[in-house]
Amino acid sequence: MNSSLQYLIREPKIKLDKNPLLLLLHGYGSNAEDLFSFADELPDEYYVISAQAPYDLQYGSYAWYAINFDADQNKFSDNEQAKSSRDLIAGFIDELILNYPIDPKAVSLLGFSQGAILSYAIALSHPEKINKVIALSGYVNDEIFEENYRNNDLSKLKIFASHGVVDQVIPVTWARKTKPFLDALGINSIYKEYPIGHGISPQIFTDFKNWL
Repeated sequence: MNSSLQYLIREPKIKLDKNPLLLLLHGYGSNAEDLFSFADELPDEYYVISAQAPYDLQYGSYAWYAINFDADQNKFSDNEQAKSSRDLIAGFIDELILNYPIDPKAVSLLGFSQGAILSYAIALSHPEKINKVIALSGYVNDEIFEENYRNNDLSKLKIFASHGVVDQVIPVTWARKTKPFLDALGINSIYKEYPIGHGISPQIFTDFKNWL
């Protein structure tokens, strides 16, 4: 298919009339192959599709949006680029549903870092498209949500969030605001911390697989 994003796909090992989809969104400076490396260990009934971010940072590295540093080494996210990636992924999901026998009511996002930040933005901006979110090592940036997201029906969303307590890229204090934020919106969520840095441990993998 001519798609708006490049991607890797693992077909479901168990074919149903309509199969659920797990869409993998990698972090800043990574690529589609990164999360796809554990695709075979994900549940058999899923289409597992790993999307590649649109901004090329060279040498096999891609980003969903730019992160810029100022003179004081403060990090700034390019929120306009982030919004454009949010809309791109939302459209990409529609393309996948048109092209594969995917159950539109069973679309889940699995995002790491920048991919997790975007997963929140997509799910809360388009809860009619998303069923579950696994957000690893990310945080909520509501500046990149659709403006009227609070008017959406968020009651069916389910979110699993994890963070490393010694994460040196995204401070755990940022991630700790996630659960109260989601609770205030009445969203069903689980937030767990692990004794690791910015990464995915075997324990996290087992926990989100069981949750899924």
